[in-house]
Amino acid sequence: MKRKDQRVGIFIDIQNLYHSSKNLYRARVNYKELMKALVSNRQLISATAYVVKSETAAGEASFFDALIKSGLELRSKDLQIYPGGMKKADWDVGMAVDAIRMSDLLDVVILVTGDGDFVPLVEYLKWGKGRTVEVAAFSRSASGKIKEAADEFIELEKLPKILLKK
Repeated sequence: MKRKDQRVGIFIDIQNLYHSSKNLYRARVNYKELMKALVSNRQLISATAYVVKSETAAGEASFFDALIKSGLELRSKDLQIYPGGMKKADWDVGMAVDAIRMSDLLDVVILVTGDGDFVPLVEYLKWGKGRTVEVAAFSRSASGKIKEAADEFIELEKLPKILLKK
């Protein structure tokens, strides 16, 4: 039940969303429309996008600017490259810590990710903090466990104007 008095925080796993929309739909996400659909006439307290800067920054600056213009606060980190060439780029712990830290100011936590690694976070926010947790992701790439754990699973592919075809 969505009410106007609910305080909402949105936490977006950009890597997960970007690659899912690109690989599943050959499309980009319209972040402005995404924000509007997720907030749904409630009070937006915080909206954070977690990004990783790649080694080739071509095009990244304009993408990051578009995220900011959509009303998102950016948290960024550099891509880690290990000896041997392995690369690591995730914000799982940082996103989880921010969601927990903000949870006392929120009624609803919206996680925009299909990553099943976030199930313990969803369960803690629900049962430990008494928050409503909505998860928004593309259903074909979302973990079944995170769909089950959430109070509500929002199928991004069913939201109007979310996907911009290339």
